[in-house]
Amino acid sequence: MKRISIVLTLIVLVSCKSKQNIVTEQGASEKVEVSKIIQGHYANKLDFQTASIRSTVSYDDGKTALSINCDIRIKKDETIMVTARALGLITVAKALITPERVSFYSKDGKYFDGDYRLLSKWLGTDLDFNKVQNLLLGRAIDDLTKAKYNVSIEGEKYKLKTKEGNNIIKEFLFEGANFLLKDQIVSQQNPLRSLEVNYPAYKSYDKATLPLSMNIDAYEKTKVKIEVNYNSISFDEKLNFPYTIPEGYEEIIID
Repeated sequence: MKRISIVLTLIVLVSCKSKQNIVTEQGASEKVEVSKIIQGHYANKLDFQTASIRSTVSYDDGKTALSINCDIRIKKDETIMVTARALGLITVAKALITPERVSFYSKDGKYFDGDYRLLSKWLGTDLDFNKVQNLLLGRAIDDLTKAKYNVSIEGEKYKLKTKEGNNIIKEFLFEGANFLLKDQIVSQQNPLRSLEVNYPAYKSYDKATLPLSMNIDAYEKTKVKIEVNYNSISFDEKLNFPYTIPEGYEEIIID
């Protein structure tokens, strides 16, 4: 009985600590200047050199549905490595992303090693290293200081929408307390493709404020749904990025 009480006490303490670290959000209540939203968004700290994220990823493209454990290693502004494992032990896929290239291989014996075109095709919008890194860290994929936006309040969120009347529309929605990004949407009419990313909640760490999870809906000819749950995060550890494409694998070629 005493042991059960101790266990229950530990569970309560851990639960309370976790809740305390979840960032309190609030709805948008009054109009503010675009500059204040942008400054507030970038004021959320990302004061780390490396991050190691243990996550659970669910994927569904209408033909294939799976859920798998992924280790995400980030050397900020330099390298991202994603390792997908079955049963927590067996590597079934691995990806290495740098500013110059995207490379990955999977247990089906295929690999890709090239530019960002294939990744952009899968996620329905043009990508580069900074955009992928921002996507994982809960930041706007674009540099918000480089464009002009209309500001409005939608669903108790501040919405920035690109003013340009071109083929591509970009929308970024923020909560009202710390201007944390809640949704980012990139849509294109010709050819038809889109990317919608939602961040339900954030957690505050000593080194950064990061999402607890993100939901991705992408479309280019087919729909893809991805849900990423961040189970644990550690910062500024010495990380290795071992990556070698196995011999005999077949290369994926983009037409």
